[in-house]
Amino acid sequence: MVLDPASPNAGLKPLVEALCEASADLLAHRHQPLARREFPSRTAVVEVVEDLRSVLFPGFFGPSELTAETLRYHVGATLDKVLHDLREQIKRGLCAVCEPKVCTDDSEDRAFDLAWRFLQQLPDVRRKLAGDVEAAYEGDPALRSREEAILSYPGLMALASHRLAHELVLLGVPLLPRIISEHAHSLTGIDIHPGARIEERCFIDHGTGVVVGETCIIGRNVRIYQGVTLGAKSFPLDGQGKPVKGVERHPIVEDDVVIYAGATILGRVTIGRGAVIGGNVWLTRDVPPGTLLTVEAGRGEARTRGMAPGKD
Repeated sequence: MVLDPASPNAGLKPLVEALCEASADLLAHRHQPLARREFPSRTAVVEVVEDLRSVLFPGFFGPSELTAETLRYHVGATLDKVLHDLREQIKRGLCAVCEPKVCTDDSEDRAFDLAWRFLQQLPDVRRKLAGDVEAAYEGDPALRSREEAILSYPGLMALASHRLAHELVLLGVPLLPRIISEHAHSLTGIDIHPGARIEERCFIDHGTGVVVGETCIIGRNVRIYQGVTLGAKSFPLDGQGKPVKGVERHPIVEDDVVIYAGATILGRVTIGRGAVIGGNVWLTRDVPPGTLLTVEAGRGEARTRGMAPGKD
């Protein structure tokens, strides 16, 4: 079809109809009028994360000229803004996923309560991130200072976003956690599902291509290198052949484990405390504590030998 340059709008009508018809099919399972569907703003959610980053690491992000006298004002003013902005985005998320009878006038109060409860967790998030910084500083000989890790390491950026998103998951907030995690993924190349549980002092070195699945559990003092996948081996299906959601299907990585570059660990397997998983290992079974598991170069065979926990 060739548009008439004198009247191009007339030729757009079939295109408009086709797109609207497709959108109608997409929204067919919803009963709410389209005008009531206010989805969370990705831009606003990302801004909340950046504001929180300036609270968790003041002076490193946000205003750089902070002093002991202005710190409290900055933190207080920023948290007040976050509370307002986050409440609005949580409210939109709640109303976007609920049925009309459920999404009532109390959504504003529910959103405020969830936003406030989230803010109460920030001191604990800050404590965990301080441990992540220490783990990076102690685990990477190329790192000259803790400040370098905070300002430039993608692993720490991904963990900061994840720890915020995970708190929202624990509160049952819809949509926002995944927006946060996918934004961090786009910036760092590190894909951590917000549902994954990661304990203190985690260090993701280099990080590009790391994937951590939804039901993965990672213990304390775990070090992960680039290209590591902690994924699912298979997906149980329901009677209609669709994946069953919420099933524990990703690895458990216990304390003091090291996983080197390119390793792929699939399924609900347990990597025992102090184990070391060598580069490019393909693993679908449990690994006992204190085990070194490698792939011999050129032969593709796994070798294991006992070793003391925490040594590599």
